[in-house]
Amino acid sequence: MLERNADKYLNSWYQKSRRKPLVLRGVRQVGKSTLVRQYAQNNGLVLNEINLEQNLYLDNIFKTLDIDLIIRELDALVGRNIQATGSVLFLDEIQATPYAIQALRYFYENKPDLPVISAGSLLEFALADHHFSMPVGRIEYYHLGPITFSEFLSAVEPGLNQYISEFHIGSIIPMTAHQKLIKRQREYLFVGGMPEAVSAFAEENSLTEVTAVHRSIAGTYLDDFSKYAKHKDLTLMQKVFRQIPRIIGQKVKYSNISKEDKSRDVKNAIDLLVKARVCHQVFHSHCSGVPLTADINENVYKMLFMDVGMAAYLTGLDWIALQALDGQALVNEGKLAEQFVGQHLLNPFEPPLLTYWLREVKSANAEVDYVTANGSQVIPIEVKAGKSGALKSLQQFALIKEASLCVRFDLNPPNTGQITHSARVNSGIIPVSYTLLSLPLYMVEELPRILYEIRIREGENGRRENK
Repeated sequence: MLERNADKYLNSWYQKSRRKPLVLRGVRQVGKSTLVRQYAQNNGLVLNEINLEQNLYLDNIFKTLDIDLIIRELDALVGRNIQATGSVLFLDEIQATPYAIQALRYFYENKPDLPVISAGSLLEFALADHHFSMPVGRIEYYHLGPITFSEFLSAVEPGLNQYISEFHIGSIIPMTAHQKLIKRQREYLFVGGMPEAVSAFAEENSLTEVTAVHRSIAGTYLDDFSKYAKHKDLTLMQKVFRQIPRIIGQKVKYSNISKEDKSRDVKNAIDLLVKARVCHQVFHSHCSGVPLTADINENVYKMLFMDVGMAAYLTGLDWIALQALDGQALVNEGKLAEQFVGQHLLNPFEPPLLTYWLREVKSANAEVDYVTANGSQVIPIEVKAGKSGALKSLQQFALIKEASLCVRFDLNPPNTGQITHSARVNSGIIPVSYTLLSLPLYMVEELPRILYEIRIREGENGRRENK
């Protein structure tokens, strides 16, 4: 049984006095149904699970929006009272009966004591041809992503998690633990976070079996597109799906994805896959202040795929090749490291939206992989797949945006230091200084906590200076 951090969220949602129907969103086979089943089992709840893909006639029942009629029909289907104390109604594959989404409003308004969870994959595909008002403000969303690295560790070597979760600025991770974590992080690049792949690796320790799982999942997605995409769009949709892993970290040019199709059609295919969470856009932000999303250029973006393991599979990178690469050679495989960091920066409570910084100037180009915020502070994040690499882009960002704190992820142990260098500007040469927070790739999930810790320390130091 795989432990998921989302289990704590489900418990918090269930305990609310005025809970809203919950819509679990996420790509197919990311573990939505298993999460709900495990939660019900672990907490002694009666789970009334209805697979709407297997009961398509219910769409007409939901279309009536008559909540009493709907409940009678569901009672008859499961063979018991779905409103009984200690029961949870689980509407799985809700994308198969879109009117069920609209009906969630009336569960909230008329049956507030009934816990209702729904889950759907490729939801936007199904909704493309349906036009009704979504129950805004009457449902709650949670975006379930792939298994995170910490969850992966819990499945394969749980004792290592303490070195990550208990780390604080200034503390030291034992070198033995660091090397073990680097090894496990590299395994994660290949296995990824699709639950079936993680289970195969944890239970069988078989990388061959992991590849078979990835092959099966990819086939399932291609089959799903044929269900929801219009025939003329199907070939392009499948092409985009296969191409995105190859252009991770690159500024998107539609001609690089398909030279045979119109840019508008490629863009439409990408938009649909983004809405379905199959891939994510990382927009260029001018980074003039917080919020970063207020300053984005929607026409300039790069892409992330849904999962690093699936990306590795679709680009043809096998375990033997990945394992043979030393730290320096892995710099050439930076797209996987960038994907790894990016998918861990996504927020499950909000629509996925990440930003990066791009400066395109003749002979002085610069690009920072991600940019985040710590309070009102704008912080650039550079991702290095190996142990070394230039910091030219971070230095450009620190100069132009006057950033006092920069973050680098790589394969080195944690370290914090003051960086000072000279920069040439029109008026001459000026000194540029900033604090560099260097963290190993495996610590990406702890970044918000560590940045908050730095912010608290800076606030305390500021108060001491003012006394």
